[in-house]
Amino acid sequence: MKTIIEPFKIKSVEPIYFNTKEERKEILEKAHYNPFRIHADDVLIDLLTDSGTSAMSSNQWAGIMQGDESYAGSPSFFHFEQSVKEVTGFPIVIPTHQGRAAEKILFSILGGKGKYFVSNTLFDTTRANIEFSGAEGIDCLCEEGKHPTVPAAFKGNMDIEALRRVIKEKGAANIPMVIMTVTNNSGGGQPVSMQNIKEASAICKENNIPFFIDACRFAENSYFIKLREEGYANKSVTEIAAELFSYADGCTMSAKKDSFANIGGFLAMHDLDLAIRCRNLLIITEGFTTYGGLAGRDLEAIAIGLKEVMDEHYLQYRIRSIEYLTNKLIAAGVPVMQPAGGHAVYIDAKEFLLHIPVEQYPGQALVCALYEEGGIRSVEIGSLMFGKYDEAGKLIPAQMELVRLAIPRRVYTQSHIDYVAEVIIEVFAKRSTLKGLEIIEETPLLRHFTAKLKPL
Repeated sequence: MKTIIEPFKIKSVEPIYFNTKEERKEILEKAHYNPFRIHADDVLIDLLTDSGTSAMSSNQWAGIMQGDESYAGSPSFFHFEQSVKEVTGFPIVIPTHQGRAAEKILFSILGGKGKYFVSNTLFDTTRANIEFSGAEGIDCLCEEGKHPTVPAAFKGNMDIEALRRVIKEKGAANIPMVIMTVTNNSGGGQPVSMQNIKEASAICKENNIPFFIDACRFAENSYFIKLREEGYANKSVTEIAAELFSYADGCTMSAKKDSFANIGGFLAMHDLDLAIRCRNLLIITEGFTTYGGLAGRDLEAIAIGLKEVMDEHYLQYRIRSIEYLTNKLIAAGVPVMQPAGGHAVYIDAKEFLLHIPVEQYPGQALVCALYEEGGIRSVEIGSLMFGKYDEAGKLIPAQMELVRLAIPRRVYTQSHIDYVAEVIIEVFAKRSTLKGLEIIEETPLLRHFTAKLKPL
């Protein structure tokens, strides 16, 4: 196979500011060993997140110049609304300033004490908004997804039998919604099969439970279905995405992912009564129903990006670039999530740092080491992000201890990715010298964003 080249040309560039390892040690100490506290100018390769960090296209920038800033009834809203309807098939579209705002509205209305939201795997802000309402989030990840280094085609799938058990144990009346995250971010950026979506949807219909898609990376998931699931090889990504959404009652989306936008999101659904309640809360917290906390120029960027993301040349390049880095690390013996996910490479920190117990946050220790060694900013997806405490104050660890290197869309070249691989392999060679961390300050929810830590 010939080299898969970037399906775009670079039109504008942004400088990277280089610093030394000694400088980074000092920066890390001042940031209390939390990459969220590091200034972006002090980062060489920023893989903290792929959310809102994409490079927009010339068409999107042109659309921004055409954005209409009318408070109500902006033409930019109707362009945005039409694009969402065409992609998802949902007749009701509610703009929000980002995905977690959509979640906050939805769970504020449907959540509350004694309620349970079930998912293949909830991501951090989704779970936090559920818990903030007083409800509880329950993950039903398939067995294959619990073993990072063992390849399987659809490791993001929901465990269908576990879903049935939860419904039976908790009662359908106490489950306001089942949420399928595509791709499964906390589970290693792994895709969900169409068959799994259909089965989960059918169970929800049997029990009269609304079934929603967390659609942040719907295009990447649709492309994986095309590549890996029988019967879809000759279907377009647009057709696959339409079928995926057809099994759901609605969706939430952060347009900062598979829309290439720097800000924005939306709620979309069939249920008019629920939509009225959501719009009422939107007006109180986000803005009027035709802008939802967004500028008209942002609505234009999202409308254009939703179409661009389904270009199969782009998706081939996107998936292949993640696979390229994954394969380089596998060849060097680095334990990573296999097969490659859609938007990020996930290192199995528990295997990488066998000498550091989960109570000392091996994922965060690795995150710090990657920054110190090469200026790479990544994020821990493990017990710092998802850990809880029991009644005695003892840590209840997360299911997996991962480090995510999320690749921004259309931003870095292959030489950047080669550099990332070299840094990870260097850290792996001296992994036995790394030490664990302890938390010295934290918040009750989403502690990983602002926590302060120190080395042990």
